[in-house]
Amino acid sequence: MTDPGPLIEPLIPALRRYAYALRRDHAAADDLVQDTLERALSRWSTRRQEGDLRAWLFTILRNLHVGSHRAAARRGVAVAFDEADLPGVAAAQDAAVEANDVLGAVGQLPEDQKSLLLLVGVEDFSYDEAARILDVPLGTVMSRLSRARRALRSILEGGRAPLLRRVK
Repeated sequence: MTDPGPLIEPLIPALRRYAYALRRDHAAADDLVQDTLERALSRWSTRRQEGDLRAWLFTILRNLHVGSHRAAARRGVAVAFDEADLPGVAAAQDAAVEANDVLGAVGQLPEDQKSLLLLVGVEDFSYDEAARILDVPLGTVMSRLSRARRALRSILEGGRAPLLRRVK
């Protein structure tokens, strides 16, 4: 098949969901998805035909996210001079508040745990697929996921991330 559009198009909503969960900003998430699709289309001829297209796209998206995260860390904090503080409006529905709390808690997790939790918990990738996407062993996936779930539970119950402790 020479036209990748019909293969990629059904995967865009899942890519947008994952990108929004990583970025927590619709515009930044859309930009990340656009960059992902641009990268995938420009390298379409290098894709393994027998490979999983969904996993390949998610790998590209995550790699772009991590790369931009590192680049932003090198650049430092951007300060907008003309940004005004606008009053916020509290959500009226409990479900929206809970979802916001969960997304905020997920945002407090370390990047490797957050990516893994989103891939397995939200995008429904198997442990094997997540291990291939993140390029880590299966045991690492299971232990990171266990730590991520424990930390997420602790954040939601206690309001902050657990501190690491030293074990001898």
